[in-house]
Amino acid sequence: MSPSEFLGIPKSYSAHGGQVDHMLDVVHWFMFALFIGWTIFFFYCIFRFWHRNHPKASYAGVRSHLSSHLEVGVIIVEAVLLLGFAFPLWAERVDSWKQVRELDPVRVRVVGYQFAWVYHYPGADGKFGRVSSDLISGVGDIGLDLSDPNALDDFTSPILKLPAKRPAVLNITSTDVIHNYSIVPMRIQQDAIPGREIPMWFTPTEPLETYVVCGQLCGESHGNMVGALEITPAADFDSWASAQSQTALDAHQKK
Repeated sequence: MSPSEFLGIPKSYSAHGGQVDHMLDVVHWFMFALFIGWTIFFFYCIFRFWHRNHPKASYAGVRSHLSSHLEVGVIIVEAVLLLGFAFPLWAERVDSWKQVRELDPVRVRVVGYQFAWVYHYPGADGKFGRVSSDLISGVGDIGLDLSDPNALDDFTSPILKLPAKRPAVLNITSTDVIHNYSIVPMRIQQDAIPGREIPMWFTPTEPLETYVVCGQLCGESHGNMVGALEITPAADFDSWASAQSQTALDAHQKK
């Protein structure tokens, strides 16, 4: 039985999601054991030290070292969770970065602003055009510099579309305040910080239509900052990206 599923966490759709879910399950079982243990101890104390059984206070205090042993046990279990699960998962994610770059991943710039997301694709040439905050003309504009030849076939999309079973690298940034780009079914999230582009990567395992949310309080409409994610077969993605890139190229060349 998985506590994560019981608590309503959606199914994982990323290659690394199983590791995250396993760690979540272990943590939830540990929290459940602590809840049961401390609840039993609470009621034991209520009964054991009831004023009718002990009308006179004892000033000697606790003579047993059982509570100290229990505290040490809890610390050991927490250390095992950290050293045995969290650190290896983090190390695997960090060490795999070089491998991911060698697998020809799909690259997308994710730009957050109050209160939505826009997605910047590099186009058919695979190279992002230059962007500048000085060129941002309004809310939702990424500031694409069309004087850069690499920018002519770049295109933007209001939804994030990615191919299944192919690594994706998302460069997360923001044009105004700090946001957080969170994809729960992919078991991944990353802060979007103005002036910085922070990569996060994952491999979708199967087609999916879902949503992304902002996981950082960012203003009065924070709760409405919801985006869309569509995972499609690789052939469908390639056809869509090629058509979008050609449309953008034609439009930019006319300017």
